[in-house]
Amino acid sequence: MEKEKVKTGNIVDFKVLKRLFEFARPYIKRFYLLVFLTILLAVLTPVRPWLVQKAIDGYVPVGDYQGLVFMISLLVGHLFLLALVQYSHTYLSGWVGQTIIKDIRIKLYEHLLKLKLKFFDNTPIGRLVTRNVSDIETLSNVFSEGLAALIGDLLQLVVLIGVMFYMDWKLTLISLSTLPLLIFSTYVFKEKIKVTFNDVRNAVSNLNSFVQEHVSGMNIVQIFGAEKREYEKFKEINREHRKAHIRSVMYYAIYFPVAEIIQAIAIGMAVWYGARSILISSGTGPGMIIAFIMYIQMFFRPIRMIADRFNTLQMGIVSSNRIFDVLDSDEHIADEGKYVPEQFKGDVSFKNVWFAYKDEGYVLKDISFEVKEGQTVALVGATGAGKSSVINLLSRFYEINKGDISVDGVDLKEYDLSALRQNIGVVLQDVFLFSDTIRENITLGNPDITEEDVLFAAELVGAKKFIQKLPGGLDYDVMERGATLSVGQRQLISFVRAMVYDPKIIVLDEATSSVDSETEELIQNAIEVLMKGRTAIVIAHRLSTIQGADKIIVLDKGEIKEMGTHQELLEMDGFYTQLYQMQYKEVIDT
Repeated sequence: MEKEKVKTGNIVDFKVLKRLFEFARPYIKRFYLLVFLTILLAVLTPVRPWLVQKAIDGYVPVGDYQGLVFMISLLVGHLFLLALVQYSHTYLSGWVGQTIIKDIRIKLYEHLLKLKLKFFDNTPIGRLVTRNVSDIETLSNVFSEGLAALIGDLLQLVVLIGVMFYMDWKLTLISLSTLPLLIFSTYVFKEKIKVTFNDVRNAVSNLNSFVQEHVSGMNIVQIFGAEKREYEKFKEINREHRKAHIRSVMYYAIYFPVAEIIQAIAIGMAVWYGARSILISSGTGPGMIIAFIMYIQMFFRPIRMIADRFNTLQMGIVSSNRIFDVLDSDEHIADEGKYVPEQFKGDVSFKNVWFAYKDEGYVLKDISFEVKEGQTVALVGATGAGKSSVINLLSRFYEINKGDISVDGVDLKEYDLSALRQNIGVVLQDVFLFSDTIRENITLGNPDITEEDVLFAAELVGAKKFIQKLPGGLDYDVMERGATLSVGQRQLISFVRAMVYDPKIIVLDEATSSVDSETEELIQNAIEVLMKGRTAIVIAHRLSTIQGADKIIVLDKGEIKEMGTHQELLEMDGFYTQLYQMQYKEVIDT
C-alpha cells in the first residue's frame, strides 16, 4: 500500500483562506457577529484587573466600605457579562465551524458521486474516507478554534499592552522583560510540533487506508493464511502512528513547564519591582501589583496557546489543500448532454472504439458492432479480453479515447447522463448490496418506486418467495455487502433492482457457476424475464447459455476476432470453436 505524504501548510496561504471563506458567505451575518464578540472579549478581559486595582488602592486605604462594595458589585457584573459573551462566542464559533464543514462535506461527497470510476481505481478508499471525515474535522478547527481564537488572542494582547502601559509603563517593561524568551521558546515549539502534526496526519491517513482495505479483503487474507504477515504490517503502521503522537506529547511536556517557569519569573520580577516601589516611594499600591500579576497571567496564556493556534491553522491549511485537491479533480463525467428522448428503443452502436485505462495501454482496439432493438448480443473471450470494458463504456463509467458510441443513433455524450443510465440496467456477477433493508437495496431510495412495483418485479424474476420468508420481508436488513444472504439470493435481488427501473437495455454479467442447481434455474429464468423485449448485452461465461443469441462477439486482447451466430462461428472453426470445444470437454470430463 502506498503511504501518503503531505507538506506542511502555510498559515498565510491567502488563496486557500479565501476559498474557505467562500463557504462562510451564506452565514456572513453570524460570522460578523463572531468577529464582534471576539473584539468585545478582547476589550472586556483586561477590565477585571483594573477594577481589582481600583478597589484595593482606591477604597481599602481610606476605609470606604460603600465604595468597596460598589466596586465588588461592578466586578460581579463584569464577570457575568464576560461569562455571557464567552458563552456566546464559544457557541457561535462552534456553530459556524460545524455548519461550514457540513457544507464542505456535502460538496465533497457530491463531487465524489460525479467522478469517473478511473479516479476510484487510482485512489485508495481509506484515503477518501480520511478526506471526508478526518480532514474535514481538522478543517473545522480553523473556524472554531484556529482563526477566530487567534485573532481574539492577538487583539487581547494588544489591548492588554495598552492598558498595562497606561497604568504603569515602568512596571510593564519589567513584567514583560521575559517576553522575548517566551516568544523564542514558543517559536521553537511551533516549528517542532508542526512537523509532528504532519506526521500524525500522515499516520492517520495510512492507518485508515490499511484498515479499510484489509477489513474489506479479510477473506483473501484468511484464505491465503496471511494473517500473521498482515498483522506485522499493521503493527508497524500503528507503531509509526504511536511514535508521531508520542513526539507531539514530548514537545508539549517540555514547552508548557518552560512557559510556566518564564511566567513565574515575570510575576516574581513584577512583585519585586512593585514592592520596591512601595517601600521607596509609595508610588505603587498593592492593588497595582495584584492587577499586574493578573495581567501577566492573562498576557502569557494566549502566547502559550498561540503556538497551538498557529498549528491548528497550518493543519487546517494542509487539510484544506487535500480536500481542494479532490474538489479540483477534473476526472468527472462531463454531464453536458441535454437529450432526454420521449422513448428509448435500445439500438446500440460501437464504431471504431479505442479505450485505455492508462495512457496508451489500450484494452479495446478499434471495436465496431451494432445491436438492434430487442436483440441479444453475447461477448465471449478469455479473462482480460475486454468484455467488462465494453459494458463500462456503454454506461459511461469511463470515457473512450477514440471512436463513437451511440444509442438510438444519438452519441452517448449528447444524452442527459441520468436519463441514459436509467435506461441501462446493469447486473454484474459481483453483486454489491448496501448495509440496509432489501427494499432500500432494490429502490435505492427512489420514492417513485412503490412496494407494489418491488413485489411485482420480485414475482417476475422469482425472488418474491425467498424474500417473504425472511424476517421482516422487504424490511430485512442484509447487513454489509449482503453478508446474511447467499450468492444466489444477492443475484436475484440485483435482478429485481434492475427490473423495477424497467430499462430498455440490459447489460448482464451472466455468472451462475457459484450457485446450486435449484438457484441456477431460478437465475436462468430471471435472466430470460429480464431480457424479454429488451436489448441485451451479455458477458457469457458458459457458452451453452448463449447459443440462442442473435449475435456472438469473440474478443481477444481487446480486438474483435469473430462475430456471428453460434452456428456461424462453429463453421468458422476459429477462436469460438476452440472455446466451445474446451468447455464441452470440461463438461464431458466431469
